[in-house]
Amino acid sequence: MNNVTRARIAAAEREIRPHIRRTPVIEVLGSDFHLDCGKLTFKLEFLQHAGSFKSRGAFANLLTLNIPEAGVAAASGGNHGVAVAFAAQKLGIRARIFLPTVASAAKIEKIRACGADLVVTGARYADALEACEQWIRESGALSVHAYDQEETLLGQGSVGLEFEEQAPEMNTLFVAVGGGGLSGGIAAWFSERIERGTMKIVAVEPEAAPTLTWALRAGRPTDSPAGGIAADSLAPKRVGEIMFPIAQRHLHEVLLVSDEQIVAAQKALWDVLRIVTEPGGATAFAPLFSKQYRCTPDERIGVLLCGANTEAVNFAAAPVTTNA
Repeated sequence: MNNVTRARIAAAEREIRPHIRRTPVIEVLGSDFHLDCGKLTFKLEFLQHAGSFKSRGAFANLLTLNIPEAGVAAASGGNHGVAVAFAAQKLGIRARIFLPTVASAAKIEKIRACGADLVVTGARYADALEACEQWIRESGALSVHAYDQEETLLGQGSVGLEFEEQAPEMNTLFVAVGGGGLSGGIAAWFSERIERGTMKIVAVEPEAAPTLTWALRAGRPTDSPAGGIAADSLAPKRVGEIMFPIAQRHLHEVLLVSDEQIVAAQKALWDVLRIVTEPGGATAFAPLFSKQYRCTPDERIGVLLCGANTEAVNFAAAPVTTNA
């Protein structure tokens, strides 16, 4: 049964509203990026508290669940950990965050600055998750899952609610995919419009971390490669069980983009808008900027720029791909 509904997303949004930012949108012409499409509307969700959309799901968990004396624990590639640490600090809750060694220095420092206990272990998110689950069993701490927990999807779905209010004419929305909490929550919010044919959600993921692509091909969440330039935000071993049926029913398509396309999108956002995002934050724009996706005249495009927890970016550097 799907419990991630519009009504529950709206209720979660009301609960977290005092604790999150209503992030702005910016409208530009496709021609500004030398694209053959009309207006593009970017939602600047990287301006959210803690540098990404993840703060929405973190607050949704911490405000609606019973927190034990041991506090909360979360495994993350980086952004979810920063968000849980931030929310825990604001609410006076103990938090222990588990990160893999692939996590960026910027995200590690942000977690430390929030005062959470930090454990860096294993090469990938799946390793950090295993260590986190062991700690939860030993300590009795509450698990705050990065993407496979109803409260997480409900919080992330509030991005869709907010974006629709800001750009009601939007009928195509590009969203990056890692574990699927964001795309699943947003697709659930727009489900009625999707079924009426007045909205489509295009999911975008790195070629080096094709978690949703492989899951849809297999008919279930399945292990996939977990590498690439966005490995610290978009490379879990598999997508979530909760989001998967939502994706099957409501996502229009899933596009794979290369590390080179992601870097090109990052650079274009800087050149045109003076926006710096992390690789995962620019991934949703990559198929548009590379012209892998061709707009139609009747499309009103929205692009979610979801995270910017990064150090200064050297765009001249060659992208580094990590093997699975």
